[in-house]
Amino acid sequence: MLNKHYSKVTSKGQITIPTNIRNNLNIPTGSKIELIEQEGCIIVVPINNSLSKLKNVLPKPDKPLSCDEMDNIIRNVV
Repeated sequence: MLNKHYSKVTSKGQITIPTNIRNNLNIPTGSKIELIEQEGCIIVVPINNSLSKLKNVLPKPDKPLSCDEMDNIIRNVV
């Protein structure tokens, strides 16, 4: 599901990530993020130092996938 949110770029080039996105992705104050420029878009990726912080970041899949199915999905994305 695509959720759109808007933010302004300040004169210093800063943006604010909306609170609900920060909460959903477990991005506390002072967190580092990675910015990826790809095909005219900016992808913002939180850098979490602990795997436990990633819990519940992604929704549960509709059905379990086999390793082969996951590998095929990854090959098609990359």
